[in-house]
Amino acid sequence: MDGEERLKFSDVNQEILRTLQAPGRSYWALVSLLFLFVLFAGGVWGYQLRYGLGVAGYHPSGMWGVYLVNFVFWIGIAHSGTLISAILYLFRARWRTGISRAAEAMTIFAVMIAGLFPAFIHLGRPWVFYWIIPYPNQRFLWPDFQSPLIFDVLAVTTYFTVSLLFWYTGLVPDLAAARDRAQGLRRKLYGFFALGWSGSDLQWHHYGASYLLLAGLATPLVISVHSVVSWDFALAIIPGYHSTIFPPYFVAGAIHSGLAMVLTLLIPLRKIFHFEKIITLDTLEKVAKTTILMGLIVGYAYAVEFFMAWYSGNIFEKQSFLFRAFGYYAPLFWIMCFCNAIAPLAFFWKKVRRNIYCLFVIAILINIGMYVERFVIICGSMSHDFLPHAWGIYWPNWVDITITIGSFCLFLFLFLLFAKFLPSVAMAEVKEEAGPPLRRGGFYAR
Repeated sequence: MDGEERLKFSDVNQEILRTLQAPGRSYWALVSLLFLFVLFAGGVWGYQLRYGLGVAGYHPSGMWGVYLVNFVFWIGIAHSGTLISAILYLFRARWRTGISRAAEAMTIFAVMIAGLFPAFIHLGRPWVFYWIIPYPNQRFLWPDFQSPLIFDVLAVTTYFTVSLLFWYTGLVPDLAAARDRAQGLRRKLYGFFALGWSGSDLQWHHYGASYLLLAGLATPLVISVHSVVSWDFALAIIPGYHSTIFPPYFVAGAIHSGLAMVLTLLIPLRKIFHFEKIITLDTLEKVAKTTILMGLIVGYAYAVEFFMAWYSGNIFEKQSFLFRAFGYYAPLFWIMCFCNAIAPLAFFWKKVRRNIYCLFVIAILINIGMYVERFVIICGSMSHDFLPHAWGIYWPNWVDITITIGSFCLFLFLFLLFAKFLPSVAMAEVKEEAGPPLRRGGFYAR
């Protein structure tokens, strides 16, 4: 942390636990507003259940609309937590300590929201969603295991389970610290979820082993989960979908959007909670450097897609990509290219990487670009199939736009609750980075 003041070991708990103080009126006003819009979006979904998916603008040439865009987008956001927490933990990247907890929380909330779209919102009969779950039943009916929808169920539920265990395991020591400073009901709740943590040598030993094991389990899921999501499209024969580049392309795009969301949320969190000594500019700069790599990979994937469409000599592939670049959705395509491949290149300049406002603006642009990318891929290819008489244009209307905004409000609602009622920074890891004094019996002084 060159040129920046470091947080002292003795001040770590005090700095982080002070964020758990009773929230003010402005906090509750914002949380209430977000919750009210989530309820409104739920009411719109009820309207859709009553009258069918047609009210969301779906038609034969656009049966995969914004709801599938939202699913892929939120799964991509979820990859940031596993990258920052698990992969960088295995590589012993110490700069991740200040942002790992919030990134893990983002993973949990994003996976929860992503699962709502294919399992409930996008289904015509969501009350029978359990039909896609493989379980013994009296009719001896089993789902089609060759269906990408089943791939999604298995992959997403596995990813959510491992990510939740990974997040909760890291929380246990910090919940014990919060328990020791809380009073009343909060003390009982923190104590219950702290699982009797006392900080003994044996507990730290088991904690380190379990955390390392879960990090090892979560790491391959970064690759597998979004690869499985890409197979939803790559296994189809529609031009623009049927491509072997989709698994690495989707994984790189997921990490790209996840890192951008980390910057989008943690920069305001850093300002509001005065975490300048914990979430330092050096940390944000390293996230920006990683974003450069992901942006270059995504830009390369864009170029390869067009090259293969030309090199294959397939007239359907050619017309599909020409439509993508110069057809009805062309403005969205060029916005996608600029936001995802061009804008991150500004991080090559150190002054941009270390400017909070530039970091925030470019992160917002990447989030917009990655959402638009999913829309272009899903809706653009569906709108321009093999047969000209089946071509059509899909565009979202007020129903799916409202539900989409409701998903973002739900994400922010859950993140605000997390930031105020749970330690938003991993105290035990920050203490290691701060250079702790001698340990007494294996127990870090609180």
